[in-house]
This record gives sequence, C-alpha cells and structure tokens, in this order.
Amino acid sequence: MSTALQGIKILDLTRVLAGPYATMILADLGADVVKIEMPEIGDDSRYFGPHINGESAYFMSINRNKRSMTLNLKKEEGKKLFLEMIKEFDVVVENFRPGTMERLGLGYDMLKTVNSELVYAAASGYGHTGPYSKRAAYDAVVQAMGGLMSITGEKGGKPTRVGSSIGDIAAGLFTAIGILTALTNRSVTGKGQMVDVAMLDCQVAILENAIARYTAGGEIPKPIGNRHSSIVPFEPFEARDGEIMIAVGNDAIWHKFCNTIEKAELIDDVKFCTNVLRHENHSLLKPIISEEIKKKTIKEWQNILDTAGVPNGPINTIDKVVKDPQIIAREMIVEVEHPIAGKVKIPGIPIKLSETPGEITRSAPLLGEHTKEVLKEVLGYDDNKIKSLFDCGIV
Repeated sequence: MSTALQGIKILDLTRVLAGPYATMILADLGADVVKIEMPEIGDDSRYFGPHINGESAYFMSINRNKRSMTLNLKKEEGKKLFLEMIKEFDVVVENFRPGTMERLGLGYDMLKTVNSELVYAAASGYGHTGPYSKRAAYDAVVQAMGGLMSITGEKGGKPTRVGSSIGDIAAGLFTAIGILTALTNRSVTGKGQMVDVAMLDCQVAILENAIARYTAGGEIPKPIGNRHSSIVPFEPFEARDGEIMIAVGNDAIWHKFCNTIEKAELIDDVKFCTNVLRHENHSLLKPIISEEIKKKTIKEWQNILDTAGVPNGPINTIDKVVKDPQIIAREMIVEVEHPIAGKVKIPGIPIKLSETPGEITRSAPLLGEHTKEVLKEVLGYDDNKIKSLFDCGIV
C-alpha cells in the first residue's frame, strides 16, 4: 500500500464542517472520498468567505483530496442511483438532522439491506437518541450547552466561545475514529454497523477535568483566564516585550525553573514546594515570578528556558504560526494548486505515518467536477446515460 486507507471507498453526504472534517482526515490517509452534493447548490460552505477568485477558502481548507459528484436525492431516480452506488462503497457519512435520511428512504436500516458490510456514520448535533435528537445545532450552540463556554474566558468575565469551531472539529475527529473502529471490526466480523456521533457528546468528552472537579468536590468550574485550573505555574507571564507562556508541569520542572529564574530559594519554600501548595498559594507566587520574567525579552526567556528544559512558548498570532520554522519543517502549511483560485495555502496533515504516510494529492473539488468520472468508474455508465441524468436534473 502507498497509503494506509488505500482501497477504502467513502460516500460523503456531509456539509459545512463536522462531517467534512472527518472525511478530510480519511481522505488524507488514502481513502477514496466521493463528496455527494446537490446539483447547482452544493455544500453550504462553498458560500462562506473569504473567497479567492469566487472560490471559498473556507471550503477549500476542509475538502481537499475529495472528488465531487452532484446527485439529487430528492428524486426517485437519484435515490435508485444512490442505492446502486452503495453496493460499491465501504462507508457512508452524513451529518443531517436525525430522521432526514429515513424520510428519504435511505436510513441505515434500509442501506444495510443493500450492503451488509456498510459502515454508516452519522454526525449530528445531539445524536440519534435522547430528547434533543431532532433539534438543530451549530458549533456555538453545543459549545454553550456542553459547558465549554462556561469554563472559558477571563476570570470574572462572561463565558466565551473558543476561537475555532471546536464543537464541529471534535465531532469530526470522533467521527473519523468511529469509522476507523467500525472498519477494523468489520475486517474481523465481515459486518458493518452504524456510527452515531453527537456534537454535544463530544463537547462533554473533551471537558478534561472540569467534570471531575465538580463531582469530586462540588465546585462548579468558572473561567479563570489563561492559567491552568490545577497546575501552577502554568500560564502567561509578561516579559519585557510581550507575554510568554510558561508551563511547569511537575516538581522536577519546578526545580529547573526556580534555578533558571535565579530563585532557588523557592524550591523548598513551604508555601511552594509541591504543586498542591503552589496552587493554594498562587496569589503569593505569581507576583514573585512575574517580577523576574519582566526583566528579559520573550526571545531571551525562550533561549534560557529551552536550555533548562522548561516548557515555554510565545503567544503567536496566525501570521507568525504560518511562518514558524517548526510548523514549516513538519509540513503543516502546504500549498495546493486549485483550478480557479490558483495556489492556495492550507493546513497540512498532522498524522505522520512512517510506512504509509498521508498525502495531499488534489485541491478541494469544484461542484460536480467528478460526476461523469465517478459514474463511469463505479457504475459503468456510458456518455449517453450520463447525459440523460444531467438533462433530468438527477446529477
């Protein structure tokens, strides 16, 4: 195999972010992803800005490595065509509101009778069970409902939405994990199954220690700014020319840190010698550390702390991120050629495999760019048959 998922064929009915993010991960790792879009309309995110030569940079950033085929699933001929295609694919992914596929007559219970080995993945706001199942959801809504906003923001400030769409992205990650897990199980049992992922569930799953803090001690976590809720010091400090993030994750690093800032007396201080004590006495410790950090520049502290083995880093703006030598060395900013937008820079592939590395082989597709190609390849249709489907508005 040249790629890890070579040979896996995926029909992607998803749009906007959670579903497309999941299928992008799988496409990056070698799966053949055919993105099914409504004729003339396509994925909603094709209309999200910013645009380059009329093409959405948003859409391009999360739909690379996919082929686009138009298909109208509201027409009977479109449904029949879809059912024929299902026989030839390993996975179907959708992120419609629960019940949508069933109303089309294309729910999992129907599709598994056509292909018993099919892995059917559904990413939705609240999942396919529970009292909220049929409700509509977007990222900001699940960030709010899932508790994430309540622990994000400045101390004493209002709950704050995380800067990226982590509600969608977390659901995309878990959906990809679910699909890979189901495929692994299928390789043993020969049977497919349904993967049901809810954005709200995923928000609860990534709350880290917030639920533990509440259930263990009755404390309702609140926003505390950029410091860690349990580890001290683990927050930004003002240097001479801006802020630097410093993370002292254990007592061994604490010893190195104290020596590095020339405050060795803090190591055995009865108020600070353990993390529990440092946490309890944060208000006393922070001014002491702050006084030392502001004596040097960010770059000076980076060099000093790196040498000592103390985790640290600047708070980079996005323009600095895309130029960072580590980011560039790891190929996390890549350039792809789009037929209309031209050369476009997008995030690279974060999963580095030694034997079967992922690769970006194509830019995000134009709407319906591969319709003819897929119909010929998968179903063996000739030009006349394909033309009739276009003429009837099926594709």
